[in-house]
Amino acid sequence: MDGLVRKSSIGFIKRLLGGHAGEARHVQTTHGARMLVVDDSPTICAVLGKMLGQDGYHVLKATDGAAAIELARHAPPSLIFLDVVMPGMNGFSVLRALRHDPLTREIPIIMISGNQQATEQFYLQRYGADDFMKKPFDRDDVYERIGRLVACGRLPARDASIAADTLSALPADVLDGIPDVAMPDTGQPGRSDALAAWHRAA
Repeated sequence: MDGLVRKSSIGFIKRLLGGHAGEARHVQTTHGARMLVVDDSPTICAVLGKMLGQDGYHVLKATDGAAAIELARHAPPSLIFLDVVMPGMNGFSVLRALRHDPLTREIPIIMISGNQQATEQFYLQRYGADDFMKKPFDRDDVYERIGRLVACGRLPARDASIAADTLSALPADVLDGIPDVAMPDTGQPGRSDALAAWHRAA
């Protein structure tokens, strides 16, 4: 975990400084684009929400499959980050439902999971997802997935003249309490006050 945190911190500092010569900045999609994060883990929702929000995206969240489908139908997002392993309706069932609905079938979807069996199932069956992101992940993993979707035309590229806003809905001390690496919940009680605050406010 220390290595991932160190990698994330180094990557973040490089981006702030503009990177090394010849190193391309991460590719972004439209400023203010709606991003739907679907995960029963408040940790993943908080960390991924922070990453996306600080890049100028509007973040929606759903903690179960039924809520995700309802949100996607009534407030169609530009991109969905969808957890594979959830209680009740799992991510593959949600994916199939979204792909069979004319209102949602064209929305790009990135599956996320820390479960190796689910990862193998995705690569073997490919239920129509655009990409897969394995937990734990950091900012560079998220930026890479969005960049791929922009490169292949699934998402529009951001106008370079528009600067991204930072996530201002929460105070700086709350944002500072949310880590920059998304680790699956351990199942232990007592998650941080920062995660709980983001979860309530988002």
